[in-house]
Amino acid sequence: MKLLTLNCHSWQEDNQLEKISVLARKIAEKSYDVIALQEVSQLIESENVSGIIKKDNFALVLLGELERHGVTDYRLVWDFAHIGYDVYEEGVAILTKHDIVEEHRFFISKSHDQSYWKTRKIVGATLSYHGRPLSFYSCHLGWWEDEEEPFQYQADSLLEGISTESPAFLMGDFNNNAHVRDEGYDYLLRKGLEDTFELAAERDDGVTVEGEIAGWDENKVDLRIDLVLANERFDVASSRVVFNGENEDVVSDHYGVEVVIEDSSLKLN
Repeated sequence: MKLLTLNCHSWQEDNQLEKISVLARKIAEKSYDVIALQEVSQLIESENVSGIIKKDNFALVLLGELERHGVTDYRLVWDFAHIGYDVYEEGVAILTKHDIVEEHRFFISKSHDQSYWKTRKIVGATLSYHGRPLSFYSCHLGWWEDEEEPFQYQADSLLEGISTESPAFLMGDFNNNAHVRDEGYDYLLRKGLEDTFELAAERDDGVTVEGEIAGWDENKVDLRIDLVLANERFDVASSRVVFNGENEDVVSDHYGVEVVIEDSSLKLN
């Protein structure tokens, strides 16, 4: 099973449509089973086309670009967490090629006010894979030292909200550097989560942010904040950073993470 997570920084990038084309080309080439996207935005004033999804929803535009590559089998789960830059509904998304058994949507922040930029929401999808239910969640959490919206509260809310009836993968931007001890990353591991990066037979340095970006305005070090975590151990063939200028062109202020899970460890015995 092939997984991809990417914080898209959507509609904030120069040459945005060109970068969507790069992303679509990679997805068409790799045929990922599940894709988790964060910062998936649409203009508040845009026209609704399907439920709460509007015509310029970043993920919907991406699906349109995938169609131009002959790829038509991805399903979309999206919801918005908060208003961004005063004009966008910013949210998170799951794309998958597999039939969705159940969709999941829930807040993890103390605030449920979607006009407040620190409000956080999760979307997820439970799939049937080789007859086994597997759940996937697109996650975008806050920062460790945030007094208004503490990371620990959001992490606890996330773990309380995920399905306990099936193995779960938590994919996304956790805004906590895995290189820093005794903060958010270690907190998640102490809660029993496994990092697929650490389980991978083949891996690179895992760095997904270099230098200053929004939310890390004074950052001077390499960050590994985009992760694929699981609530149990699996056999992981590889974990590699993509869209970093080496493995595909850069498409966002974050790089993506591609993880390959051995099918043998996902199937029911």
